[in-house]
Amino acid sequence: MNGTTAPPPPPPEPLSAPRRARASIALVFCVHGAVSGSFVTRIPWLQDRLDLSTGQLGLALVMPAIGSSLAMPLAGRFVHRYGGRAAVRGLISLWCLALALPALAPSLPVLCAALLVYGAAAGMADVAMNAQGVEIEERLGRSIMSGLHGMWSAGGLLASAFGILAAHLDLDARLQLAVTALVLLALAQPVCRGLPDIRAHEGAEEPPRFALPPRSSLVIGLVGFCAVFAEGASMDWSGVYLRDVTGASATVAAASYTAFSLTMAVSRLAGDAAIRRLGAVRTTRVGGAVATVGGLLVVAADSPALAIPGFALLGIGIAVIVPLAFAAAGRIGSNPSQAIAGVATVTYTSGLIAPAVIGALAQATSLTVSFGLVTALAFALLLSAGALRLAERNSGGGNVTATSPEKPSGKDLSTI
Repeated sequence: MNGTTAPPPPPPEPLSAPRRARASIALVFCVHGAVSGSFVTRIPWLQDRLDLSTGQLGLALVMPAIGSSLAMPLAGRFVHRYGGRAAVRGLISLWCLALALPALAPSLPVLCAALLVYGAAAGMADVAMNAQGVEIEERLGRSIMSGLHGMWSAGGLLASAFGILAAHLDLDARLQLAVTALVLLALAQPVCRGLPDIRAHEGAEEPPRFALPPRSSLVIGLVGFCAVFAEGASMDWSGVYLRDVTGASATVAAASYTAFSLTMAVSRLAGDAAIRRLGAVRTTRVGGAVATVGGLLVVAADSPALAIPGFALLGIGIAVIVPLAFAAAGRIGSNPSQAIAGVATVTYTSGLIAPAVIGALAQATSLTVSFGLVTALAFALLLSAGALRLAERNSGGGNVTATSPEKPSGKDLSTI
């Protein structure tokens, strides 16, 4: 024979401590969410300190999504070069430290640059930890991704509570975010020790710096797009809708974001049980149906008593869709991290444009018509759910047999 045959990749290291691995990745998600929750609560302080107009603030808040989209494809190279555990530890540490940057900005251009770095760190850590979560899920042989994203939401809610308290006490955000960054950084280090050390096999080709995501991930990304559009629209506009359309008081309208976030967090934490029982596709279809009913209630609402349950049903219906999209993407082809980055890019884009689209459509027509679009996208989940069939591989539902943790899949770990 001419030439030599590359040695096959070694089988994945079995999880010697599966509960520890699952707990570790869950806490990584919690830390990631806590960084986001800490920053969001101090946005008004940033606007006041730099005397930004609404348009200038909107421009600055576009930067994290741009930074994330540009940097996410690089996460695969970090994992390939340093291994999964070290990559997650390094990137989540960078993300924690990036929390302190925006508050230090003395002007709008510097703030935009700081938020670009902040978003890049967020996106790379996001891809690395979701890839790690998919790998742990595959080795455990049961769905955990919804619960992991629920931990992200819980971390965000917990951190936002501290942020609200800091704002109430009129603490300088530079001090508060710097201290929070150091505390979260310190928490992240021991948490990452329990992650499996996923490494590339010898001779594996390094992933490209930038590459278009596989076409199959774009189809999955469109499912996530529908869910994140509904999430972004509801979070940003539910309070305005309750105030302007249903005549809710300022207190009820202001509480709508917290209520919607709590609904999402609880549904994600409980979502794995539904996924194991129904499978990814049926869970998505049920979620789409629930979200559609919620959207119809919102559109028909003429009082808070009808709109609030509508927003709650929207949150319940879409809660598990993005975790399932990441789980499905992580099982595509030979480069799961590239596929996860592709899905993340599409979903980040949806979250970026949703508030603007809702606002523009409401300006041209009405908020009721805008949420008619949200309802239509929720219904689209019923039609597109089949794209998430790959997420059933280890969900314990559907016709796909779950992979036993004692029988590793043999996946090329260089691409996780």
